[in-house]
Amino acid sequence: MKKITLKLKSILVLVVLLTASFGYSQNLLLGFETGESGGVNGGPFGNMPAPVVEAGTLTNTSQVLKIVGSASPEPWQGINLNLTSPVGLTTTKTMTMDVLSFTPITFLVKVNGGVSGAPEAAAEVTHNGNGQWQTLSFTFNTALDGKAPMANGIYNSFVIHAYWKAGETSFFPNVTTPARTFYVDNIKGPLGVPPVEPVPTVAAPTPPNRNAADVISIFSNAYANITIDNWNAAPIWYAPTGKVVQDVMIAGNATKKVDHAGDGFIGVDFSTLANHKDLSAMERFHMDIWTSTATLDKSYNLKLSNFKADNTGELNAIEFSTTNGSNPALPNPNPGTWISLDMPLSAWTVGARNNIAQFIVTSNLGIVYFDNVYIYKGTALGTSKFETSSVKMYPNPVKNTLTIEANSEIQRVSVYNILGQEVLKASPKSNRATLQTNELQKGVYMVTTEIDGKVSTSKVVKE
Repeated sequence: MKKITLKLKSILVLVVLLTASFGYSQNLLLGFETGESGGVNGGPFGNMPAPVVEAGTLTNTSQVLKIVGSASPEPWQGINLNLTSPVGLTTTKTMTMDVLSFTPITFLVKVNGGVSGAPEAAAEVTHNGNGQWQTLSFTFNTALDGKAPMANGIYNSFVIHAYWKAGETSFFPNVTTPARTFYVDNIKGPLGVPPVEPVPTVAAPTPPNRNAADVISIFSNAYANITIDNWNAAPIWYAPTGKVVQDVMIAGNATKKVDHAGDGFIGVDFSTLANHKDLSAMERFHMDIWTSTATLDKSYNLKLSNFKADNTGELNAIEFSTTNGSNPALPNPNPGTWISLDMPLSAWTVGARNNIAQFIVTSNLGIVYFDNVYIYKGTALGTSKFETSSVKMYPNPVKNTLTIEANSEIQRVSVYNILGQEVLKASPKSNRATLQTNELQKGVYMVTTEIDGKVSTSKVVKE
């Protein structure tokens, strides 16, 4: 009986050890071989020289990252790195990395680029300076440099600050920056698997038919859009570094997508004097948004920038903050459907709106899809005018030539791929247009036609 008990105890100890081992298993998240990362994915900051990838040192025969700290007054100097695989620090908070130094050093590491708002976290790392490679372990469970006291979530980025003082909680006043060189390799941690991102399954509501003179469309498939100027050297929806306004197709409808995580804004610019818009006679603003984020205590903030007469900058802005308590409101709980924001311009902050040159959005809603951004007046029209100008496209599927016919003059035709990129365009100014499609790749395309100021969209398959 005693032997059986001892055997059971041994099995239990083995199970515990195996559980601990699996719980803290480390996966390679960033190395510096060409096949692992293709080099350094990131950039230095704080006047630190750019780290370089070089042949291995001493017993490490692989390529490694050489970090050189400069004797400068910026103790926070360091390097940003993008992990080739995300790290998951929801349960286990510990990571490892190989470090080589010929002098005793302590430095700070951070995880950021968190998925779904995972908080940035920091940990300190110390090498004893024995001139040997050491696999050093560090745990993100202490509030350092003003960051969260504990990592919690999935992260895509890693930061190495070249200097730190053991036991401190901030860079000041005790962190000094003597010149130093050390090497790192094989950044490892629990592999993180990002959650499946929810996506709208239906397109935004189709706007009603309106007179062209009654609508100023910033982005929609229903009306003729205004001319966009070169914000940040390109005629695009602008976002600061780290944010991207993507063109996507939702149920065959061109849509915009942006992740509002972190600071910054998105916007569109039409500030060339000839492109300014006088909204004095316009009555209402409309925009359709979709998000999977919980809307409680969140906001979606809209701004129209009114420029000076001489176009030297903003004179005033009219703004509206959409919240759970506004009208219209962000519904709480989130309905999981498209949210139509339609409101009188009189509900915005009071200000001149005769020289509008920019439209800007800020939010803390995370990932947002949006469509049908326009300002309008009057009431919607019936469908008779649109029906008399109905569009025919043939053949469909198409091989080399697509013919478009309508009962009224076709002002403009655009062809978009499934990414929302314009691949063909024409201004036929007649009731018939012919497009050469022989150079298009096989697949599904959306064709928009503008007739009498009204835009319609049709799906065409290229064989």
